[in-house]
Amino acid sequence: MNKRLNVFLDDVRQCPEEHVLAKTADDCIELIREGNPITHLSLDHDLGSKEKNGYAVVLHMIEQGVYAQRITIHSANASEGKKMYKRLLEAQKDGNMPREIKVVHRPLPL
Repeated sequence: MNKRLNVFLDDVRQCPEEHVLAKTADDCIELIREGNPITHLSLDHDLGSKEKNGYAVVLHMIEQGVYAQRITIHSANASEGKKMYKRLLEAQKDGNMPREIKVVHRPLPL
């Protein structure tokens, strides 16, 4: 049986207790691909890489139709955090993401 995970995507902040840390978008996508159900996914946008950031994880979830039960956007980057949040809400509105998934935009200080 697969174990349930809480995943925290961030390259700077300390990982909360009971969460698995992913420091890159690729690490986070790999955790999603492994098939363990993710209870909570907390996403930062800016990850020190110009190529992949938290938005790439959002797009991956939408493309694959695989979501956490609860998704928090914790990026302090106001415009990009809102972009991630709005894209997830659009996916719910379009029927690509189940409406029962809770999406929250709650920026954390660095």
